[in-house]
Parts: sequence; C-alpha cells; structure tokens
Amino acid sequence: MPAIPKLDVRSYQMYINGKWVDSDSKKGFGVYDPSTEELIANAPEANASDVDRAVAAAKAAFQEGPWPSTTAQERGRVLFRLAEKIRQNTVMLAELETRNTGKPIVEAEFDVSDAATCFEYYGGMATKIVGSVNPVPDNAVSFTLKEPVGIAGQIIPWNYPLLMAAWKLAPALAAGCTCVLKPAEQTPLTALELAHWFHNVGIPAGVVNIITGFGDTCGSRLVKHPSVDKIAFTGSAEVGKIVLKDAADTVKRVTLELGGKSPNIFFADADFEAAIDGALFGVFINQGQVCSAGSRIFVQRPIYKKFVEAMTEKTKKITLGAPLERTTKMGPLVSKDQHNRVRYYQELGKETAKLAVGGGPAKEFAKGFYVEPTIFYDVDPSARIAREEIFGPVASVIPFEDEQEAISMANDSNYGLAAAVWTRDIFKALRVVKSLRVGVIWANHMQPTYVEAPWGGYKQSGFGRELGPSGVEEYLETKQVYINLSEKPIGWY
Repeated sequence: MPAIPKLDVRSYQMYINGKWVDSDSKKGFGVYDPSTEELIANAPEANASDVDRAVAAAKAAFQEGPWPSTTAQERGRVLFRLAEKIRQNTVMLAELETRNTGKPIVEAEFDVSDAATCFEYYGGMATKIVGSVNPVPDNAVSFTLKEPVGIAGQIIPWNYPLLMAAWKLAPALAAGCTCVLKPAEQTPLTALELAHWFHNVGIPAGVVNIITGFGDTCGSRLVKHPSVDKIAFTGSAEVGKIVLKDAADTVKRVTLELGGKSPNIFFADADFEAAIDGALFGVFINQGQVCSAGSRIFVQRPIYKKFVEAMTEKTKKITLGAPLERTTKMGPLVSKDQHNRVRYYQELGKETAKLAVGGGPAKEFAKGFYVEPTIFYDVDPSARIAREEIFGPVASVIPFEDEQEAISMANDSNYGLAAAVWTRDIFKALRVVKSLRVGVIWANHMQPTYVEAPWGGYKQSGFGRELGPSGVEEYLETKQVYINLSEKPIGWY
C-alpha cells in the first residue's frame, strides 16, 4: 500500500465581511485527521464578539449593501458560478473532506458533486420565487409578495460538511438572505475553502460570513442574537432542543433537522440480494454517521435466519482502511468522542442482544478512530440500541411476523426522519408508505437523496424542510398587499 502523503498543517482564518480575520481573543483550536489522529489545521475560536461582528456584517449587507437590490437573475448566476468553482476544485475539496472527516474518498467525491448540484438547483430556483393574487370580494386587489426572511444563522454538522453548507447557503442566497454560517468545530475546512471564491463569483462582502468555534461560546450566541431572523440547525436532538429554547426569547424562525433511528423493513417477498445490499448500505455508508441511517432492520420471519447470515457474511468482507485509498469502504469515525460513543453502544449491545459480527474497535489499526461494522440480532425493540441514535456502524436486526407488526414497531420511536420498505408487492409497499410516520420514505432502495425533493422529519427528528422548492420557502416571508380600488369612504362613522 503506497504511503498517503501528509497534509501541511495550515492555519485558517474566519471569513467576516469579505475579509479573512482572526478571532478577537486570538485563540484557536486544532483540526485533526481521524485516520491518523494527526493535526492537519488550526482554526480560530470565535467568541461572542466575533459572532457580533459577523451578524453586523450580514445585517449591513442585507439592509444597506448591494444584495437587496441584486436581481433574482443575478443571484442565480452567482450560484451557478459558485457551483462551477466547486466542480473545478473537486479533487482538492474531496481530499480535504476525506482528511478532515475520515470518510472514503469515493464518497467524498460524490458529496462534492452533490454540493455543486445544490448550488445549481437553487441558482435556477432564484427566478422561480413567485407570489400570488388573492381573489377578494370587494372592489380591490389583493396579492402576496415573497420576501427574504433577512439574516440567517446556519449551524451545520460534521458528517457532510461541504454538502450541509450547500444545503443551507444555496436556498438562503437564492431567496435574497444574508448568512452567518457556523461549521462543526471538528470539520470546518471545506466550508472555509468555499469562502475563497465568494468575491470572485460576485457575492458582496457581508452576504456570507463563516465563523468557526464551539457551541457554547459561538453557536449559542448566534442562536440568541437579536439581529438574527432565522436559525437553521442540523445536528442531534439534544442540541436541537437547546437551540429551540434559546431562539424562543427573540421569537425567531427556526428549522431543525435532528436525525433519527430509521426503520429499514424487509418483507419475505423482497428481492433477496438487493435487500441485503440495501440493509448494509443503509447502516454502514459513511461509517453509519448518517442522520437517516437504517439502523433498525426489521426482517420478516420466513427469511430472518437466512437474512442475518447473509448480512453477516457480506459485512465480514467490508474493506476498512485509509480513507484516501479508493478500495476503502469504511474509514474511521470522525473523532475520539464519537469513537467512544459508538464503543459504548457496542458493549451495551452485547449485554442485551446477540452479536452476529463486529462489536469492537478495529484492532488492525495502530492509529485512527476505527471500529468494526457491527450487527446485533434478536434485538428487543425496547432495547437502547434499538431506540437511541448511535450515529455509527451498529445495526439492530429485529424479526416481525406480519405487515401490521412491522408498521407498529417501526412507528414506535421518538424519531421520524426516514424509512425504507422492501417488497415486490406494490399494494403492500404503498400501505406501508402511508402508515409510517416519517418525512422521507424509500421503496426498494435506501438513502437516495435529491436536491429536487424535500428533506426533513416528523416528531423529534425536527421540523421544516430542506431541499426542493420547500427549502427556499423556509427563507422567505409572506407579505399580503391590499389595494382599494374604490374611492368611496369606508362610511363606518
């Protein structure tokens, strides 16, 4: 195996009001490669005054700068130009994303392409934002205007850093908002690289500001800031609840995407080989660090034993390795904290269920936060490994008898982000689709996500929708305008 070249340790700055700046405190923090545990970059640690600077820049750009008068056509062109910059720099961005997150390079390349596609989609959407005419009974005209919500604070997770930045920035810019984006402290690098092209593609100073720091000193201030009009947050349910409470004092608009414990349901009549692939892909892609991971695998009893055995055998062949190697299918988890979290659930699972494969750290690696892809079976649906979001490559396989039992167990969750159903019976598939309380559901597939279609969940998976036309609606206000066409006085007095 050829040696992977080391990345020079680079010191980054934040991007505020069109300039690269250090934090007011002059403090910083290290960013690490989870496959080697080596320092690859330093980033500034933003504090409250840095947040205030970024919000002030976004406010000035929204109220006084050229962005409010920029036409929808030009906003769209800006997003197309930014997408082209991303595509031109795919190799650099994918490698940086891989080094920072630990995800396999092939997956990172798909993520970069998807990020560019997101900017392209909303580049086209910018000119499709329309109001409506409202029929009213009087001699009058009533119509509806769609206007940008204002200053958007956007907090993104560490599992898909560049793609989640695109999901937040693209619709906001298409709508005419200005933004303060806070990447996760573990993975800020590709979002910061993106900022290098803002000026060249025509984004005025202050329209997009990127700050790096921690939740309690940076993210919390952004959520509470009285000048921020909307918060978009993707992350854990625990932090999402804090975000919602902190935003309440200023009654700002909030959208939350808070992950899940997604059911992946396999009926006996499903295509067996496709189903096995779907089960593994659903829970092991990106090391299981996916909000919609199909980690609750429900299998009908006639195929249950054969299904578990086939999953187990295929799992043993999954290639763990250096994430920059193109043959690698699973890299390390993103951080030591995440490694410890997953290891905790692996040990917990051994106490409450049967272990088919995995269940520990990947011992062949001297460095890096690697764990084995893990399958537990005969899992009680009430067990913690079947109810709590692990956010790692840990599957809980649960048998079921019939359609109604599968639906009942699948819906028995605090979460409701996504689900999948596998069957050749279209009637059965549609009955399950209509019965499951989730925001996204796939039939005979797992995890396809398109910018053209809405994304979001039910219950404690959050509220609001990203992607598709719904994604831009979250950044728009609705203004109703009434014009009286009669010259007669109201005549009330």
